[in-house]
Amino acid sequence: MTPTRDTVLAALARIPLPGGGDLVSRDLIRALVVDGGQVRFVIEAESPDQARALEGVQAQAEAALRALPGISSVQVVMTAHGPAAPSLKIGQHPTAQPAGPQPIAGIDRIIAVGSGKGGVGKSTVSSNLAVALARQGRRVGLLDADIYGPSQPRMMGVSKRPVSPDGQTIIPLMAHGVAMMSIGLMLREDEAVIWRGPMIMGALQQLLTQVQWGKLDVLIIDLPPGTGDIQLSLCQRTHLTGAIIVSTPQDVALLDARKALDMFQKLKTPVLGLIENMSSYICPNCGHEAHIFGHGGVATEAAKQGLPFLGELPLALEVRVAGDAGTPVAAGEGPLAEAYGRLAARLVAGGMA
Repeated sequence: MTPTRDTVLAALARIPLPGGGDLVSRDLIRALVVDGGQVRFVIEAESPDQARALEGVQAQAEAALRALPGISSVQVVMTAHGPAAPSLKIGQHPTAQPAGPQPIAGIDRIIAVGSGKGGVGKSTVSSNLAVALARQGRRVGLLDADIYGPSQPRMMGVSKRPVSPDGQTIIPLMAHGVAMMSIGLMLREDEAVIWRGPMIMGALQQLLTQVQWGKLDVLIIDLPPGTGDIQLSLCQRTHLTGAIIVSTPQDVALLDARKALDMFQKLKTPVLGLIENMSSYICPNCGHEAHIFGHGGVATEAAKQGLPFLGELPLALEVRVAGDAGTPVAAGEGPLAEAYGRLAARLVAGGMA
């Protein structure tokens, strides 16, 4: 029997902590990797004193997991929550690397989610798609590459500062079965990033290569809107599986979506397909379906460009409320979660994720 993330978390949830709760309910598990019979994770204590108090719990966790069928090895690291090591600085100028797009060790596929303009729900699609893929059994990472306007910490419900055990690498946070990282986790929520292009490109390089992503089936990269430094650096320096374009059916949004398509084509990045977000709105009171931003424009554009149309996603209050609350709607049940589930299933079936 091959162990899964859920069976591992269930076993860890049965281990009580001093003062109440367990490792899972107290949100102390970080960087959990279940690879065949091998299990690795970090217990992130809230302070050095708590780390010492949890030494017995660490031993119990190791013993409990080794007793599960199919587990051959367990590696647990204890660390105390605190600021990243002083020598770790995000936002340096990029360092030299081999010419051409490079793969990232341990990551099978990298999908960039982009849009020609802001406000079309690209970040919402990114977070929900990542969660939906994780629910399909994929090992998923989510990188918030919107350096100036990071939103994934809020949408994924995480706020702790990531740990750097050696001052050179960063352990990503786990949320809803997804390993995630964002520059927003390194800053105060209201702190602006005021950087020129080279620092932006250096930060992207660090978030890609200095984060301990572990072994992933797919890394979703939430791009900023537009066709600027981040997009250019990512496509030229990283081996991407491809890009997904998100747009509303509105003509103005489609104008900018075409520019994003043109950019990816010029940078020789495959476009995996287009998604029409905010495609329809169903009134919760009377059930009337309205097409506030138009309807079908993205499907028509996909056909015109000879690209796959990946599906329609509705405009719904629940999506906004769930994102603001830090629990993506794809993590729950119902028609909205099913819509993202169908999108994820299509990517998996097509070998794209």
